[in-house]
Amino acid sequence: MVVTTLENVGRHTTYRASYQVDFPCIIVHGGAWNIPQNRTQHTLQAVQSAAKRGLEKLLEKPQNGATPSSCIEAVECAVCYLENDAMFDAGFGSCLCANGSVEMDALIMDGSTLRSGAVACVSRVRNPITLAKAVMEKTPHCLVVGQGAELLAQELNIPMVDSPLEMVSDVALKEWESIHNNYPGAVDTLFLQGGDFHSHETVGAVAIDSLGNIACATSTGGITGKRNGRVGDSPLIGCGGYSDSRWGGVSVTGHGESLMKVTLSRRIIFGLESGQEPLVAVENSLEEMLERVGGKGGAILLTRQGKAAIGFTTSRMAWALCSPLVSQSGIDGH
Repeated sequence: MVVTTLENVGRHTTYRASYQVDFPCIIVHGGAWNIPQNRTQHTLQAVQSAAKRGLEKLLEKPQNGATPSSCIEAVECAVCYLENDAMFDAGFGSCLCANGSVEMDALIMDGSTLRSGAVACVSRVRNPITLAKAVMEKTPHCLVVGQGAELLAQELNIPMVDSPLEMVSDVALKEWESIHNNYPGAVDTLFLQGGDFHSHETVGAVAIDSLGNIACATSTGGITGKRNGRVGDSPLIGCGGYSDSRWGGVSVTGHGESLMKVTLSRRIIFGLESGQEPLVAVENSLEEMLERVGGKGGAILLTRQGKAAIGFTTSRMAWALCSPLVSQSGIDGH
């Protein structure tokens, strides 16, 4: 049975939702920000499709039964789907830096072992989340950046484009031209004032398999007009995502500097460890971030006990949840 609560509550939280889910299950987000009205239908349908594809991976029958790898495959699949959609700020469609270049970041984490892999400042990797997975599985490292990450992609025959310009979409270029060299203004408009920009939908996913193994993944192209070399929360363990199969997994989105300052993902999992209900852990952490550093964002959470929680302090965040018995999604916080 699915139990849901949909409320406009809290000191600042715009939206929160909680569901009791069956296993396996996956939840996907498409970024928390002021999504323009003309983008809502496409964005919502895309996260729904990504979640369905992730669930298909979870339902595949491996030769030796369920393994933690099924969670990894599920979140990678869901995130890759959104990285390939030009309307999202990840992979193709990523935001442009101050000089018009593309620098992408991604993180993936296996909650059963705490293994993780991440990449930052890559420009020619078609699917950064796939390279992050390779860092986790093929190297002894957790984070590889820039040229070194792209050399690794070449060594492992991970698909790349010939030129970073191939990763630039029309919507990302239009936004860059409108706020060129105005990163502070872009942050203020995108997260706090409700501007009509078009390319700020960081993506993420959390999955739990039939045995309770949990994985998370997050991918982004950053914020338009950012300084070259700037890295946000998305590829950092405990900031852009965190997964511990004893408790749960989380992927977050929002203003990266704010998320880093409060280590938002790890803070949410710590709330579970401290005995908080999932929805309370999400809401308290988002409230704390807003009150302490003025940052807005959102989070999706799945717990070992089969509870899903969604919360965001922006006007909208697209999300979708899929399990064998339930399919839910949303975008508006009003």
